[in-house]
Amino acid sequence: MLRLLVQRDLTVKYQQSVLGYLWSLIEPLTMAAIYYFIFGVLYGGGRDGMSGTDYIMFILSGIFAWMWANSAISESTSALVSQARMITTIKVPREIFPLGRVIGRFAEYVAGLPILILGAVIFKADFGWHTLYALPLAVIVQAIFLVGISLMLSALNVMLRDVERFMRLALRILFYAAPIIYPLSQVTNSDMPQWVKIVYQADPLVGIFQLHHAAWFANEWPSPALLATSIGGSLLVFLFGWLMFRKLEPSVLKEL
Repeated sequence: MLRLLVQRDLTVKYQQSVLGYLWSLIEPLTMAAIYYFIFGVLYGGGRDGMSGTDYIMFILSGIFAWMWANSAISESTSALVSQARMITTIKVPREIFPLGRVIGRFAEYVAGLPILILGAVIFKADFGWHTLYALPLAVIVQAIFLVGISLMLSALNVMLRDVERFMRLALRILFYAAPIIYPLSQVTNSDMPQWVKIVYQADPLVGIFQLHHAAWFANEWPSPALLATSIGGSLLVFLFGWLMFRKLEPSVLKEL
């Protein structure tokens, strides 16, 4: 059932589209080009010692990972509401509906991996053995985080429709509150109070995106404390999301 949901989701999303699945590549590439022009060319504020080509690869690795997170959270928030008829007529575990959105957007991320590998070759990124364990670890931890947050938000959105509108704003904040288009060192080496830096690095997404960058830049590997925070935080989000989903499920079915 989960496989059919993902296949249908991908088919419906790109039907009657000339470019079809290519849109999953065009959008992040366009975003990367815009942010590189603004921060890399006009201001040079995101490079932090990186060369121009290094910064291009840095942005690409962050943007492709962010597109998976952004799309998965946005679409899974309304996963139960949009599938109300199917949920109330077919007896299947309801968790598969938000889970299907996370997997569907992961398929789009996988489609972009050849672009990242090609970029690593063209821009001579630090491609090596560290890529083979940094990238899978980043994907696993991000998947755990996204499943947990998707379960939580999909159930809450049924009970309170303001959740979907709130997440549009929250996702914009999360984008700039994680080292996606700027190096983490610009935060850790800044003059901000220490407690702000601690709160900033408590966000599991910070360590997750550091892992995505570390796949192509070995010197971006997160510290043991940051890595432990991201893994532990993602597991807590998953556990909390699953428990909340199970607790709200009777009320969700009644509301639908």
